[in-house]
Amino acid sequence: MSTVRHVAVLVGSLRKASLNRKTALALAELAPPSLKLQIVEIGDLPLYNEDIDVDPPAAYVRFRAEMKAADAVLFVTPEYNRSVPAALKNAIDVGSRPRGEAVWSGKPGAVVSVSPGAVGGFGANHHLRQSLVFLNVPCMQQPEAYVGNAGDMFDANGKLSSDRSREFLQKFIDGYAAWVEKQLG
Repeated sequence: MSTVRHVAVLVGSLRKASLNRKTALALAELAPPSLKLQIVEIGDLPLYNEDIDVDPPAAYVRFRAEMKAADAVLFVTPEYNRSVPAALKNAIDVGSRPRGEAVWSGKPGAVVSVSPGAVGGFGANHHLRQSLVFLNVPCMQQPEAYVGNAGDMFDANGKLSSDRSREFLQKFIDGYAAWVEKQLG
């Protein structure tokens, strides 16, 4: 029997009904049995501040513990001003501290950028990858996932309504499962 890899999913949009959250949930449903995807909430994290990290708030402790327990990490993010949302960048910073105790190093990662626009969050996807290099998160290069026109992908219940979108996300999550196994195998 193969090992089940636990994947922490960080959703860059904080809205409960966001296209990014819907995409993350769709990926969790499509994931092969070798992956168990779980969204790790980031909206309650205070802005990173080394002064409060002396006695870290409960949200920092919870987030770091959940991330340390994960085998891999999947980022699903919108694009805000050609970059990632502040909440996602803050989560990355919280997880990178205290110095020497980062939760990221060596965890196989991937980025899915999701947008109602045609470009699919290209800027956010690549900007996030720059941070992942520094954090020693080996990031899957192919297949890439820039999901544009995402407003048309879901029905009124938040479920994928397009076979084409389902096939695209299936190819991505299957590729990610192979990537994770190659990295951790």
